Amino acid sequence: MAQQKKKDSFVLQAGILAAAGIIVKIIGLIYRSPLTSIIGLEGNGYYSSAINIYTIILLVSSYSIPSAISKVIAQRLAYKEYRNAQRVFQCALIYVLVVGGVASLVTFFAAPLLVSDMPNSIPVLRVFAPTIFFSGLLGVLRGYFQAHGSMAHTSISQILEQILNAGVSILAAYLLIGTVKNESETTKAIYGASGSALGTGAGVLIALLFMFGMYSLNKDIIRKRVERDHSRHQESYQEIFKVIITTVTPFILSTFVYNCSTVVNMKIYNNIMIDVKGLEESMAAIQYGIFATQAMSIVNIPIALSSAMSSASLPGVSATFATHKEKETRRKVNQATRITMMLAIPSAVGLMVLARPVVQFIYPQKEALDMASNVLRVLAVTVILSGLSTLTNAVLQGIGKVNTPVIHAVIALVVQIGILAALLFYTDLNLYALAIANIAYSLLMCILNHAAVKKYLGYREDIVKTYLLPGLAACWMGAAAYGAYQGVYYLIKLNRISLVIALGVAVVVYFVLVIRMGAVNEAELKSFPKGAMLVHIAKKMHLLR
Repeated sequence: MAQQKKKDSFVLQAGILAAAGIIVKIIGLIYRSPLTSIIGLEGNGYYSSAINIYTIILLVSSYSIPSAISKVIAQRLAYKEYRNAQRVFQCALIYVLVVGGVASLVTFFAAPLLVSDMPNSIPVLRVFAPTIFFSGLLGVLRGYFQAHGSMAHTSISQILEQILNAGVSILAAYLLIGTVKNESETTKAIYGASGSALGTGAGVLIALLFMFGMYSLNKDIIRKRVERDHSRHQESYQEIFKVIITTVTPFILSTFVYNCSTVVNMKIYNNIMIDVKGLEESMAAIQYGIFATQAMSIVNIPIALSSAMSSASLPGVSATFATHKEKETRRKVNQATRITMMLAIPSAVGLMVLARPVVQFIYPQKEALDMASNVLRVLAVTVILSGLSTLTNAVLQGIGKVNTPVIHAVIALVVQIGILAALLFYTDLNLYALAIANIAYSLLMCILNHAAVKKYLGYREDIVKTYLLPGLAACWMGAAAYGAYQGVYYLIKLNRISLVIALGVAVVVYFVLVIRMGAVNEAELKSFPKGAMLVHIAKKMHLLR
């Protein structure tokens, strides 16, 4: 782990984390389809309601830990203060044991208040409660390895987590529904959603065991390095706890405000649709399940790329900024932005033009196909906006401006609430109102964060190469992909084969165009994850000389 130093290693590590993120999201989509068939659209709604609350509590108690801890440890590693870095790790474990334990208990006993707008989600949320405690410990271990530039351990643990989550969710949902097979559809939906929540806990537990095993294997190396540390400055545990609290708290506030929009949207939607417009709870659950489980789950796949880039870039940005290497910091930010946009822009266009076949491929339930497809088309633009806002969020945190994203997120949240409430009260847009509110939130975060990064780093990006050329290439790619899908489907009438061929055409067309248009040159392509392989392919295709 200590020897893991390579040229532009943060890009490589980002590639590893991004690949894992995509694999995790794909596994998630694959298992959600049969799970939806088991628990139904109503069960999806109860599960979505519970997991939104669970996610917020997780964000507050432990989700911010990996980023915060990786930042604190990375700063000490930059000065070769290995003893202090280890003390940070130990104090972080104590912190999450206390905070995670309290959060789990609050979630269990306060569940009736937390999902009061949808009471049928109470048992589902209670099943989620113990997972919060284990997630905190898992977060500290992941943050520790990320600080050392090792994303492989985190990536493997994420994949293991999702595999077990998928298997246990499907099995538990099936078995639990079997115990109430003679009960109402609503009762079956509740039991099925609870089974899915059990799968989440099982996944976190196996990931925790894996990360603990990896740490144990590196224990001797860590101990020897600490023993060889002769740095004069040794922080007390009191000082470290103070640093952790002062660092984690802004991370928590930022992450909480940044992500609580999902819960706020859900609460506003359910309350207005049920209490004001008279929609039944089961129907509201079905509608929100379509939005959260089907449309958003697909959008989250490309968004995972930007999240991975943010997580991987944070230690590098923190380290270079801490050592006053501002030029290198700007280079890392520029590199991360270019890569994120190269992936996010074509992903957004692809989802717009292939929304229906993508939804049909993953969620074949005909009763929700049209609505989920149309909502997905609207939401596709958030892939770009969320990519940028997540990345700039991480950059601002990495350079010590941890309060800035919090302020921006609060402003964006207030604007979003106003837009969503107005649309639901005065229009019949329903789920489309949720999509529009999401876009407004991400857009405002992009604008505010970008202005702050420019101010504090003096950062200026190449608009043409970062946005315009990839956007133009993506438009041509979208046209080619749509034409390929329609042509193949007209001949064979098979959605899956037509979609796979269309995606293949899209990848090839986009790859050719971004190089031919000059959006990326050979040197820049080499800096991308698997850059050497991409350059080799480009030369074989005579795109590069």
